[in-house]
Order: sequence, then C-alpha cells, then structure tokens
Amino acid sequence: MTARTVRGAARATVAAALITGVAACSAPGAGAGGAAGADSVVVGIATEPESLSPLLGYGKDGNSKVFDGLLTHDADMKLKPALAERLPEVSADGRTYTFTLRRGVTFSDGAPFSAKDVVFTYRTILAAGTNNASKTELDAIEGVEAKGDDTVVFTLKYPYAPFAERTVLPIAPEHIAGAQDVNSGDFTTRPVGTGPYVLTGWSKGEKLSFKANPRYWGGEPAVKKFTMAVIKDDDVRATRLRSGELDGAILPPNLAEGFAEDDSRRTYAAKTFDYRNVTLPTHHKVTGDLAVRQALDIAVDRTAMVDKLLDGAGKPAFGPVPTDSPWFTAGTERRHDLDRARRILDDAGWKPGEDGIRVKDGVRASFPLWYTSGDKIRQDHALAFASDAKKAGIEVTAEAGTWEVIEPRMKTEAVLAGGGSPADPDFDQYLLLTSSLGGDGFNNMAWYDDPAVDAALAEGRRSADPAARKAAYDTVQRRLADNPGYVFLTHIDHLYVVNDRWEGLGTQVEPHDHGLGAGPWWNVESWKPEPKQK
Repeated sequence: MTARTVRGAARATVAAALITGVAACSAPGAGAGGAAGADSVVVGIATEPESLSPLLGYGKDGNSKVFDGLLTHDADMKLKPALAERLPEVSADGRTYTFTLRRGVTFSDGAPFSAKDVVFTYRTILAAGTNNASKTELDAIEGVEAKGDDTVVFTLKYPYAPFAERTVLPIAPEHIAGAQDVNSGDFTTRPVGTGPYVLTGWSKGEKLSFKANPRYWGGEPAVKKFTMAVIKDDDVRATRLRSGELDGAILPPNLAEGFAEDDSRRTYAAKTFDYRNVTLPTHHKVTGDLAVRQALDIAVDRTAMVDKLLDGAGKPAFGPVPTDSPWFTAGTERRHDLDRARRILDDAGWKPGEDGIRVKDGVRASFPLWYTSGDKIRQDHALAFASDAKKAGIEVTAEAGTWEVIEPRMKTEAVLAGGGSPADPDFDQYLLLTSSLGGDGFNNMAWYDDPAVDAALAEGRRSADPAARKAAYDTVQRRLADNPGYVFLTHIDHLYVVNDRWEGLGTQVEPHDHGLGAGPWWNVESWKPEPKQK
C-alpha cells in the first residue's frame, strides 16, 4: 500500500489528496480485532443529531445508515438509485418527476416498503405542524402521489433544477411513524428504516450503537457492529484513539499530525465544501455599516489562516463556493489589503480614537464575535479574525458559548459560523442569502438583503439551463464581493485517522455537516476485512 503522511510538503496538497499511513495490524492496546472486535468498528465523532427522524430533518442530505432515500450518492457524488429502481423520469417542462421503486424491499422490522411510505414521508415533512427546520428546502413540491405500490409521482410548483438531489432524503415507515406524534414520538429516538444498519441504542451525549441489518436489500454488511462515540472535545478524541478505545476519529489538523508516524493507522483527507465565516448582522450599528463589512472582508488574511490554523489542510474562502468548484466565479477572490481597508473606513467617517479603535457619530467600532465552546477550529478562526480586525481599527471580542446562548443573540451579534453543501449551489446560497429567510433559525443569520441577489437566486433554482444557472450564481458571488453580509474565511478539509484493518475505505466530497454520514465510514456497509498477511 502506498504511504504518504500529513506533514511537511504534503500539507499544501492535503485538500486534494487521500492521505494514507503505512499498513500494519492494529491500534495500540486494541488487540488484533481493533477497538471493538474483529467484525466491529467504533469511531469518534464531534456532534450528534437532535433527532434520528428524517421527518424532522435527520439525514436530509443522505447517507443516514438506518434509512435509504429514493436516490443516493456514489463515491464521486453522482446520483444513483437506492429505493428507486432507476433515476427518475422528468417531464419536458421540468415539473413532474416519476420514480419507479425497487421491489422486494422491507423495513428492518420485516414490513414491506412501498410508495405509500414515500408519500407519507414527504407530506408529513411539509405539514404545518411538523417541526422540521429544513422544510423550506422542499417548498418547490406542489404534490406527491402514489401510483400503485411501486410508482411515485412528484409535481412541482415550478421547475426546480436540483430537485433530484433532494430525493436522497430518507424514507420513514408510515406503519410506525404515522401512528405517533411526529415531533415527540418514540420514532425520533428509536427509528426503523430500510438501511444497512439498525439502531440498537442511543445514549445521548455518549454514543450511538448500530448492528447490521440482515434484511438489507443491498446485502448484510460485513461490519456487524458499528458504534459512534460522541466526543465533543478534540483532544479527548485523539487520546481515546491513541489508547485503542476508538478505531477511527475525525481530528483537527494539528492532532491528526500526531498520528503521521503511526504505522497502524491511515489518515484520510476529505475534500469539502465546509467553510467558516463571520456573520455581519445588518441590525448592528457597526456590522450593519457597508463600509465596515467591506473593510473587514479585505482586512482578514485568509492565506495565513489556512497556513497557521489549518496546517495547509484547506483553502481561502471568498464565499460558500470553493475556489476549485466549477461553480466558483473567477475574479471574486479578495486580496488581503490592510491599507485599503483603512482607507475605506476613513472615507466612510470611521476615524481612529485615542486607543486606535475607530469611532463614527459617537459609535465605537466594536462588536462581539461568538463561537461554540470546545470547538478549537472556530476558536482559532475567531481569534485570528479579531486580530486582523484590530489592525484596521475595529475591536472584535471573541466570546465562547453554547448554541443555546448564541442563538438568541444572532440578530444583532456576529457569529463564527459554518456551512457548505457539495450537492448543488442552490443548497447553500439560497438558504444563506435570500432575504425572505433573514432570521429564520440558522438560515441567513446575517439578515442579508440584496434585491439583485434575491433575483439571481430565484433564477438559479428555477432554470434548467446550466449556462443560465452559472450566470445567476456568478451574479450572486460578484454581489457578495461588493456587498458582503459575511466574511468568509476558509474552506476546511476534514481529516480522519482510522485503524488499518479494513478494505474499501475512501472519502466523498463532504458537506459542513459531517459525522454520522461522512468520513471514511460513509460506506461502512461496504467495508471488507483486510486479508491476513501470510
């Protein structure tokens, strides 16, 4: 097996590379079977969902282990059939999608899967009383109907270009979930699906345990037991991996580097759309000033953040679209230019005070920047942003808190936020920027409002012409450069360290939301034991 390590010159190319360590047998102290036995895997993740019900948003981007969608993604993020027998038939006007379903599929309790479960899932999500924060992602749906047991027809209000991507959403069983309160029933923590694994236990804040589904239509997985240990602290995850308690874990670059010389493990770098940005709420006297936003956008040194905070495991971010994506608009890169940032503030009337912090009309150029407690990467970004801002004469105070503390403050106070979805440019940009979603939970946290952006976002999602869509998203990205509602800092590669005893591991291009369905275990149901060396 070819070996490369995440260090030295490799840091500069880690975004595009699959990094592997030298093959060996097992983790220290784990024994020949690894942390959990010969047919078991235990991995460490940083976050857990609030619910395991797809009706409430779990697994909406696919890859949920317990469930399947009509479609799924392959290793190259191309759509392929899952519960559907083949890709959908789409009408000439782009408003009707017809899916023929795979026959002979059962839920893990043995009940048959059919078209009625698909109809139930989508109608329930869209129902007024369902507490699904992501239901706006399906607002193009006008109706969904079953035609017999094996055909489902979606009718859209308008041609929604990426609709097929939305059908990776997991399908829930009507015979179970339909008999419960959608928001509080047992199904939210004891789900039943058609997927490769069955949930056997969930100790919130500690772990989720799964076993292979012997009824899985794709064949029973070779990994019979799969456990996800919820470990929010990066250092603790690394320690437990090193001690042999874990078979794999997601780690920040500085901690992944500590395993570079470990011959018993491989390190995987997943290319991502995952960005970190700073929200600049328009309802704040300082961040609501266009000149302040423009100055901050060029005062930050993105390259230094990639080099120093990420050890090269990422790239500068100038918007939600990574610079190596075909959807990125060339020419919208912003050069670090502190002198120009100062001139913008001077011209707008923000003059340095005695302590160097600028003042305009009695308003001091100062604001808090919140980041989530225990998240080292966000903390580092927040402190670096504050340092760069101060050089321009703007005082930013980094504050740590839980989301319960942060969320009530988001309308007027800045947040070190994150996002990113590789599936389609609409998925990120519409929710992030459209003015109608200002203040809608974690959508448009900056209350960004730009009529030209609103019009372009509508064109981008409704057009079936790739050229027209590209032109629309070019408009969005150019407007963000002129009228930034956020300062985008970096796109971050996800690094995973895994025991070297299985075959079939790899990574997909990943979204911001990673853990249960991402990482090298995105396809754990396909892993095979590595042949024993003779």
